[in-house]
Amino acid sequence: MVALEYRPGERLAGDRRHLGRGLALWLILLLAVMSLISLGSGASGVSAPAVLMNWFSGQEIAATDRVVMFDIRLPRLLTGILVGAALAVSGAIMQGLFRNPLADPGLLGVSAGASLGAISAIVLGGWLPVAMLAVVGWYLVPLAAFSGSWIAMLVLYGIATRRGRTSVVTMLLAGIAMAAMISALSGLIIYAADDTQLRDLTFWGMGSLAGSSWTKLAAAGPVMLLALIAAPGLAHGLNGLALGEAAAAHVGIRVQRVKTGAVLVTAAATGAAVAISGGIGFVGIIVPHLLRMVAGPDHRWLLVNSALLSASMLLIADMISRSIVAPAELPIGIITAVIGGPFFMWVLLSNRSVVDR
Repeated sequence: MVALEYRPGERLAGDRRHLGRGLALWLILLLAVMSLISLGSGASGVSAPAVLMNWFSGQEIAATDRVVMFDIRLPRLLTGILVGAALAVSGAIMQGLFRNPLADPGLLGVSAGASLGAISAIVLGGWLPVAMLAVVGWYLVPLAAFSGSWIAMLVLYGIATRRGRTSVVTMLLAGIAMAAMISALSGLIIYAADDTQLRDLTFWGMGSLAGSSWTKLAAAGPVMLLALIAAPGLAHGLNGLALGEAAAAHVGIRVQRVKTGAVLVTAAATGAAVAISGGIGFVGIIVPHLLRMVAGPDHRWLLVNSALLSASMLLIADMISRSIVAPAELPIGIITAVIGGPFFMWVLLSNRSVVDR
């Protein structure tokens, strides 16, 4: 028998960490390119390079070009980057927590809670006092959506936690049941909506970046940004959970802290993303799953690369939504579903032997 000797720095067979690092550099480049293209896309015909060159050189910029570039396209670009990153990182965290490649934030009832909050605000918001509506203004729907996601998360976490320990299985099953109950309650509220409210609900549910603004970005952006900054801190714990909770605890991982952090980060990121953009599906499932196939399951790079790739993909979907029926806009949730559904089916069928084990 030949003894195998491992030398520090030597790459073992099956080690794909180098792929994660290299992929991150390419994804940063892709995001930079997509950002420049996105800034130049739109029905107005404003040239992004020309505006940016004039701005950097200190030359005067036409009022129309300034409004289009800095008040419409730039906040939309940043919103798309943050929303895409938040949804994919949340999906990657949920897949690591549940050790299931099909997991997404919807399993926690977070998306359903956000939808219930938004539906309640759109349909029942007119019953609020006029003074309150004057103060809240357009913040009503995003605040209601964010509040709904957090209430759903807190209730679910309370159900799944007993004697200081959180059961992932209980959380999964309770999340499915809670999502069903919230959907039923949402249906009752929708039943009382008028035609105008139904139209608003339909477009909100399909997701869009059309309403992006600096004001909305200032409200939801910091929450998503903080969640994205905190997410890499969960990488080591999620890697350990892949071995099972008992094995992770034996190697020194604080399992309960990882579970709590994962739930809080997911609720914050998803709640803020849904509140500002509406329902955008498939991003949280497809992107982490694709990267896991390419570069492996190491969350130290999976979380970073998921954020970068999803941000670029959402920018691409947004550009398609702006151009395919120009000058009108197609909801971005339709684009992600049309692209994501067949892709996910292809991945499932091509890996059927692994899934059926």
